[in-house]
Amino acid sequence: MADLQHTHEVAFDGDVVTKRYRAGSPGSAEREWRALTLLAEHAPGLAPEPIAFEAGVVRMSRLDGEPLRGLPVTDEHLMALAGALAMLHAAVPLPVLLDVPVRPWQREAVRDWLRGQGARWRARDPLADRAVREGLRWLDGWRPDGSGVRPVFGGGDGNLANFLWDGGRVRVVDFEDSGRSDLAYELAELAEHVSMWVDGPTDVGVDLVARFGLSAEEERRLRECRRAQALVWLFLLAQDDPDNPRNPPGTFRRQAERVLTRLDG
Repeated sequence: MADLQHTHEVAFDGDVVTKRYRAGSPGSAEREWRALTLLAEHAPGLAPEPIAFEAGVVRMSRLDGEPLRGLPVTDEHLMALAGALAMLHAAVPLPVLLDVPVRPWQREAVRDWLRGQGARWRARDPLADRAVREGLRWLDGWRPDGSGVRPVFGGGDGNLANFLWDGGRVRVVDFEDSGRSDLAYELAELAEHVSMWVDGPTDVGVDLVARFGLSAEEERRLRECRRAQALVWLFLLAQDDPDNPRNPPGTFRRQAERVLTRLDG
């Protein structure tokens, strides 16, 4: 779960960006480089251009634009974001995609991580305790299967900060957790990322997901994966340092409410 960890250092030198990954993030640099090279071939312009790769270090071109996180996200932004995601997901031809390793933190890994977090949970807040208790009860009965799977190339990080608006289009950065995935899972991770709703009155994830045409099976898979991702964020936000919070006051409690809402939906 890279969102609350520092996995790399970034340096800028003119139009070149250098990402130097730390020893505690094995495979991250390789996944980033693989994504950049694939996208340069199959969706040029969507992501930074790959420049050079060596052990643990990736050099790429610098993209212009402002991160969507922090902007008042308009319908124009949402349309461009949905277009960029559709391009990303469909960029890698299926015969090539089938040879791409499955991205980290897929369903089974998330389920195991959640069970571990639940086993270590200590009572702290009645609402959060209830969300954890009901979430783990649901998790025990969750049996992810192969129905509703539409293979896609997944970026692996739903943070709005990874989507850059240049005034006309959205482009994508940060591929350390990228790989083969499925559409419903990727949309669930995007929709439940805390950056999609924490900074303003609009839940960007709701509007974003509505722009994708999903089958009935994919909608069911989306609901299940959103429950899991909401629970992931409850545990991640529980680790936030109260003396140096990364999110506005009340975010943790709002996340507990989101978990319960997802479980009821």
